[in-house]
Amino acid sequence: MAKKTADDDPLAPLTLAVGQEDLLLDRAVQQVVAAARAADADTDVRDLNPDQVQPGTLAELTSPSLFAERKVVVVRNAQDLSADTVKDVKAYLGAPAEEITLVLLHAGGVKGKALLDAARKAGAREVACPKMTKPADRLAFVRSEFRAVGRSATPEACQALVDAIGSDLRELASAVTQLAADVEGTIDEAVVGRYYTGRAEASSFTVADRAVEGRTAEALEALRWSLATGVAPVLITSALAQGVRAIGKLAGARSGRPADLARELGMPPWKIDRVRQQMRGWTPDGVAVALRAVAEADAGVKGGGDDPEYALEKAVVTIARAARSRGQG
Repeated sequence: MAKKTADDDPLAPLTLAVGQEDLLLDRAVQQVVAAARAADADTDVRDLNPDQVQPGTLAELTSPSLFAERKVVVVRNAQDLSADTVKDVKAYLGAPAEEITLVLLHAGGVKGKALLDAARKAGAREVACPKMTKPADRLAFVRSEFRAVGRSATPEACQALVDAIGSDLRELASAVTQLAADVEGTIDEAVVGRYYTGRAEASSFTVADRAVEGRTAEALEALRWSLATGVAPVLITSALAQGVRAIGKLAGARSGRPADLARELGMPPWKIDRVRQQMRGWTPDGVAVALRAVAEADAGVKGGGDDPEYALEKAVVTIARAARSRGQG
């Protein structure tokens, strides 16, 4: 989700969108353009890359017009502007023109930092558009997308969508839009599974869930489907490791409410409930055996063995058996 400053007027003289998440950067631009065109349907929009902004270009675009038309001037990848052009932009920031909104898209970081600092000093309205590298961030994004369209989705449905789609925010946003348009009532995990058959079932997390639940045949079926549809073996070992570690962490935690345990263990409350169900049948020895199996599979898929598929199958079977170790005692 793009985060905005408190002074959130899209028609402010300067908007600074900072980050590397393309969808959020595009949305920051779209919000300004929509607000400008709501104020004046004839708003002129200029969307420029750095090589289109030379010394003097900004002055030309922002010079008063006979018709006093509203303009939105968008400069993408502002960190790549030439030194002379940056001087022009800084000069403009000191005396912005009326009826013109300048939108600077900046990747953040060290490159072009002088322009970034100057824009902030000039009081720019800032929109943060960070790259969402963590699954928790993408999960929060999906939840916010459902809220934005006024729809309710269960936590499990949101997680299933992230597992099925992956890290592409555009695809996640599109999936939310599709589900909201096609499905009545609360969107649950079963609905996501129906819409994304193959993708959801092929996810590495589905393999891990079935394995830690002791469902050997289903785990192997999900594994083979994953590999057949191009899921990277290293992602599967990572999901297996997360699944087994979650069992171990919760088993070793003091009892308490899901919300308290969530804070202690760094898991969302809904996942605490799911792991509690999955950990039935597990023993400390079983967790240790499973973790060794994951480590061996990880080495196997990273070049330590001749057959990554066999290494994964062996790990899945071992983990599923470990999940039933209490009943075998």
